[in-house]
Amino acid sequence: MTGSAATHTGTGDAGGVATGGVAAGTGAGGVVADPRAGVGPGGTGTTAADLGFDPADPAFVTDPYPVFRRLRDHGPVIPLPDRQLFLLTRFPDVHAALRDRRLGRDYHHRYTDEEFGRAGEDPRWPRWAASERWSLLNLEPPDHTRLRRLVTKVFTARSVQALRPRIEELARHHLSRALAGGGDFDLIADYAQPYSVQVICTLLGVPVADGPRLLDWSHAIVKMYELATPEPLQQAAERAGGEFIDYVTDLIAQRRAHPQDDLVTELVQVSDEGQRLSQDEIVCTVIVLLNAGHEATVNTLGNGLRALLMHPDQWRRLTSGEVDPLVAVEELIRWDPPLQMFERWVLDDGVEFGGRTFRVGERIGMLFGSANRDPDRFHEPDRFDVGRGDATHIGFGGGLHFCIGAPLARLELEVSLRRLRELDDLRLAREPQYHPHFVIRGLTGLHVKTDRTVPTEEGTAT
Repeated sequence: MTGSAATHTGTGDAGGVATGGVAAGTGAGGVVADPRAGVGPGGTGTTAADLGFDPADPAFVTDPYPVFRRLRDHGPVIPLPDRQLFLLTRFPDVHAALRDRRLGRDYHHRYTDEEFGRAGEDPRWPRWAASERWSLLNLEPPDHTRLRRLVTKVFTARSVQALRPRIEELARHHLSRALAGGGDFDLIADYAQPYSVQVICTLLGVPVADGPRLLDWSHAIVKMYELATPEPLQQAAERAGGEFIDYVTDLIAQRRAHPQDDLVTELVQVSDEGQRLSQDEIVCTVIVLLNAGHEATVNTLGNGLRALLMHPDQWRRLTSGEVDPLVAVEELIRWDPPLQMFERWVLDDGVEFGGRTFRVGERIGMLFGSANRDPDRFHEPDRFDVGRGDATHIGFGGGLHFCIGAPLARLELEVSLRRLRELDDLRLAREPQYHPHFVIRGLTGLHVKTDRTVPTEEGTAT
């Protein structure tokens, strides 16, 4: 049974754990692949950068969607040579790549670093690598199959739905606190973050008082997922990974000695055909559930409320009851998703997407944000339509790595929209700004105003 540090979307080329791609484009068989090679029938040497794809450009990060349109118009597969990466731009190819077993988030279960022309783990960041080693996001079968089967025995749709009354209570509580200082507040810092962190803490059995520390660790760790991560941020991620491991290790020891009615206890106790989760597997599972359990929800809520408030007609459709929050959630995820790109390695020769045949050792970047704006899949894709209700978007991934927390995320978002729509006069207080990162997309804040008072326990606002 093997495990390896994640070959992430980006621990950056500035010395990250997984730097660059296949060295000089060298595949496992030693065949050199030119990342500028034709990308399809009649392909040209045009690269993604030539078409405006520049994650270091603040203008691109603020609004990448016009560039995505140019990428789709140019072709289904566009090379990004600086990352030795091929970008998939259209919905059918992204959808297929997510489900193709000939691709993998990791390759160590089949190949060595030498065969893939890679240096392996960066020895400077061992604790961060350890925090990711058994993450469901990065494992491949058979480890992924075994680990996910054990986790899903306790993290079920039924257990999530059982949390609805508590989640509704937390939404009411945190919105009341956000409004307590008046009608001008930051919807992300004052509501979305504390609400989402308390939800996942409640599920796992983590003390709510530790929420701020968990937030700091999570924010530091996910910076390693970007296309380029400066060394100071990598050092912060290393510290966060180590502290997070120590914290969860102590929590597991407490639950072994004194079991509670929570998910951490269940992860400690779960078994299937005699198999149990190892200590390291439980640690990584708790970390990924804590990280993914609030990062995506907070960013979806922030991005989605920005979209709603910038489209007053769509906000009115929600507040009037014309569109149910359960329906609206899907458009929030589709229109401006919190995860913009997901990478996978080619593990077998003969893989084909968009008319291009890939070789072992090449790497593919699936552009979720571009796929969700594909006009051949979605009618008028650039139009924000809160009543669209199309749940087949690519927002939670797909295939083996379909988001295990999707039911919880949808529930948290739905409950939040039901509570927030009571503030029917909610409006932007200032222009929101995005974090200067591409892969994990979210706002630095969302300052809003309302003339409504604190919602009552019965759920009405005055």
